Amino acid sequence: MIVRAPATSANLGPGFDCAAVALDLWNELELADGDGVVVEGAGAGELPEDTTNLAVRAYALLADPTGKLFRFTNRIPLERGLGSSAAAIALGLAAARPDATPEELLAAGLELESHADNLAAALTGGVTLTWDGRVARIAESLPLTPVALVPRERTSTEASRRALPSSIPHADAAANAARAALLAAGAVAGDAELFAAALDDRLHEPYRPSPTLEAVRAEPPSGSRGATLSGSGPTVIVWADDAETCAAALTSRFSEHEVIRLAVTPRGAL
Repeated sequence: MIVRAPATSANLGPGFDCAAVALDLWNELELADGDGVVVEGAGAGELPEDTTNLAVRAYALLADPTGKLFRFTNRIPLERGLGSSAAAIALGLAAARPDATPEELLAAGLELESHADNLAAALTGGVTLTWDGRVARIAESLPLTPVALVPRERTSTEASRRALPSSIPHADAAANAARAALLAAGAVAGDAELFAAALDDRLHEPYRPSPTLEAVRAEPPSGSRGATLSGSGPTVIVWADDAETCAAALTSRFSEHEVIRLAVTPRGAL
């Protein structure tokens, strides 16, 4: 059996902890009879090659991993805000129960991944919303193209979450609610103007300092319409209507970062 799971960008714009999008960058699991764990690509020599591997732990939630050989080919950078952990969990869950519904797998996976938005998008593909353990895929694509600007440094999701305040001003909450409505409307309608207008957040981005995001917003690259922090960072997603021009401008300006032209994928691990 071969299972693939996509990268994701969660906390999409104002959609903190509820909106995410699946990206066309894939980790792969080949499951065969045998014994052992092999990791190739991103995380090779770093991720565990035993039953403590996150994907194997996810598999074990739903099926017995005894007598199975797990061979992983990873392409999603680790701890960069592109959902590498969610992809690992999605691989294990989908390999263990390919006949399950997204909500069944999401419920199981939350034992290992507390952020449902990332995992939902990795399981189903497209643009997803999660709430109260439920999943809705509201669009297969978006009206703008994502270009990832990936710094070399890593970010711990848990450490980043500890930086968030326990409360925010009412005005910020109201502004975020309005932008979240615009985000959903723009995604469903495929309307670039609405989607671009939504790319402002007051729940988490102000409390997670990102020199890269600040630099992109201060001087938007040609061909771009906005930018968001991917997950808890440090990756920044630049949303473009001219991805080629945008990527070229980012590559020239941020030579120390990796620039990845991506696409929204309607496919998930299921």
